[in-house]
This record gives sequence, structure tokens and C-alpha cells, in this order.
Amino acid sequence: MLLSSKRYEIGDILDVQEFFHNRGWTEGLPIVPPTADAVGSCLEWVAMPPGHLIGVEPVRARAITAEKLAVNAVMAGCLPMHFPVVVAAFTAMLEEPFLLHGATSSTGGCAILIVVNGPIREELGMDGGFDVLGSGDRATTAIGRAVRLALRNLLDVRPGAVDRSTLGHPGKLSYCIAEDESNTTWAPLAEERGVPRQVSAVTVMAAGAPRQIMNEWTTSPEEILDTFVSEIRASMRHYSIWSGNYAIVVPPQLRVHFEAAGWSKADIRAYVCDCARVRRGEWAECGKASIVGERGEEEYAALSLPHDLLVVAAGGPAGGFGAVIPPWFGKKSRAVTLAIGACIDCGPPPTGGSDLPERQRRAFDAASDGKGHDGHRDS
Repeated sequence: MLLSSKRYEIGDILDVQEFFHNRGWTEGLPIVPPTADAVGSCLEWVAMPPGHLIGVEPVRARAITAEKLAVNAVMAGCLPMHFPVVVAAFTAMLEEPFLLHGATSSTGGCAILIVVNGPIREELGMDGGFDVLGSGDRATTAIGRAVRLALRNLLDVRPGAVDRSTLGHPGKLSYCIAEDESNTTWAPLAEERGVPRQVSAVTVMAAGAPRQIMNEWTTSPEEILDTFVSEIRASMRHYSIWSGNYAIVVPPQLRVHFEAAGWSKADIRAYVCDCARVRRGEWAECGKASIVGERGEEEYAALSLPHDLLVVAAGGPAGGFGAVIPPWFGKKSRAVTLAIGACIDCGPPPTGGSDLPERQRRAFDAASDGKGHDGHRDS
């Protein structure tokens, strides 16, 4: 396979690390040398030529090719079988509703949350259980890191360059999780956002750091959700009052109470949409009285619509814990869901809503034989 990337002859593995680090190509962690064979294996897995266009960053009109993305995936420790997820995640991030440049250049310091659904979770050994928001398994860690390295090296998202984060958070190393579909009666996140259950998919969201909650003293779905809502309201008071995509992660010990009571994800979204609200005057209680003015009774909702809440079933089997993941900045960036195997130029971009994009439909038509319409592997 003919690659266009410049090649270097370097001594041992330690020399490789220093060479890459000194050129700003890593975030400080060791990398896997992106040899021509390793990069070629990733490209062969997705049946893409090196120059295949993954997408174009819409603000600066930077083209992202399959070869350059594969180089960074190898550096991050991805196996060829991980590469379809990296491709899908980056394709989704390049869609205009996501506002990638804004999310990666803001002083707000968000990271890219990636949620994986569908059969590919089991094929890659992704674990949606223990330590799901930590270093749960090889695939999610490497895929999340691949996205970060690609942002760094292909779009200059380095601290002090494009990345102007005041603080940032650890999700900027890797922020990829798999939903625990096998241990819940709930519909998977991607299915609720328009992707058939038998098709693997990713959802990307410009996300703040996870905020852990705990409630072990009730079996009432409403009371459990009140704890999540309290954390959402805290984020609105302390960070941003504007509505956007919030995500909540619900582990089994809390999830069982919802399932026993017959609550679906739709029921959860509706309750949170109704309850997650603050008055502008509440800002006076957390040091922001100067911007309340005469509008103290105005009410602000965390969610414009119930569908804006991403409900993810994941986490270890014991402990009455959960997590709220706030958005970067209101509705400026929208979560995007994309089937793994969908291509960039086969129809209108995904909206993140319930309507299934045409380009995904084409991929789904061929899902039974494991390939997208353009011949890319779907898993």
C-alpha cells in the first residue's frame, strides 16, 4: 500500500519516544511506532485507500484522510479492528452540528465523550461495567486516545495552540465508553437516536468532566432522579445556565429500580426535562448576583427537549452511584450519532435526532453481510 506520510529511520524504541515527544506529536505518554505495515493494516481493515476523505473540519477547511487518522490510531495503541470506531467517531465530530473547532478551542476545556453501541462492543471486548469512566478496557482506552492524538496532530489541538483550555479535564486523554447493553432491558442509546440495534454506532458529545452522585437510600425512580437533577442544577448554577445535551450514566444498582418500576429511558428523559430547571435568581447564591439584575424569576431549563438527555446504562454491578456529564456550552455543540460503516458523502449529515439519516440507511441496507454500502466493514 502506497502511503504519502514522511518516513523516518530511528534507532530503538526509546529513541522513537523521544523523537515523537520532542516534536509535539504526543501528549507525553509512550506511543506505538506507526510503521507502514501497522498503518496499512488499519486501512485494509476498513477497506479504505490512504487518501480516502474522512471529512473536512468546517471552520478551517482542513481535510482529514484515512491514512493520517490511521497513523494516530496506531500511535494510540489501536489494533486494526479498533479502527472502524475511530473513523466513525471522527466522522461524527466533523459534522457541523458538533462544532468541533469551538469545542476544541474553547477556554471551557471540554473533551470528546464517545459512547459505543451495537455488536462491535463484544467483538472488541469493550466492557461497560467496572470502572467504565476510568480505564475499563483496552479498546475504549485506545480508541479514545486515538481521537485525542488525531485532534492534536491533524488539527493542532495542543495546549496553548488551538486548545485554549483554562483547566481541561482527564477526559482529554481518553473519554470513550461502551454501553452495558447486555445487562439492561433499556434500548441502547444509539437505537434511541435512530440507529437500528443490530448496527454498531458511536455517539459523540462535547462534554465536561463526569460529576459523580450517590443515592442508596431509596428505590423510588423519582427520588433517584432527583439526585441526578440536583447535580444538573448545580452545573447550571456553577457553570452554565444554558440548555444543551446532558448525559447521565446509570449503573445496575440504580438501574434495577427503574426497570422494576417499568421506567424506560424515555420516562427518565421526560422527568429530567421537567425538573432540571433553575431560576436566574439562584445565581445570587453562588457569587453571581451581579448578573441577576431584575430577571431573578426567569426560569432556565437544562434540556430544550427530553431527547437532549443522553441516558447511558453503564457501570459496575454494586454501589448506588451514577454520573452526570454536562455539556460544553449549551446548544452551541450538539451530540451526533453515526453508524459505524457510514461514509461522509452519501447523503445529508446526521442531525442527532430521531430521524434516520439517508447515508446511514444505505449502510444499514447492507448490514446483514457486515459491510456498508461502500464496502467498508461494519464491525
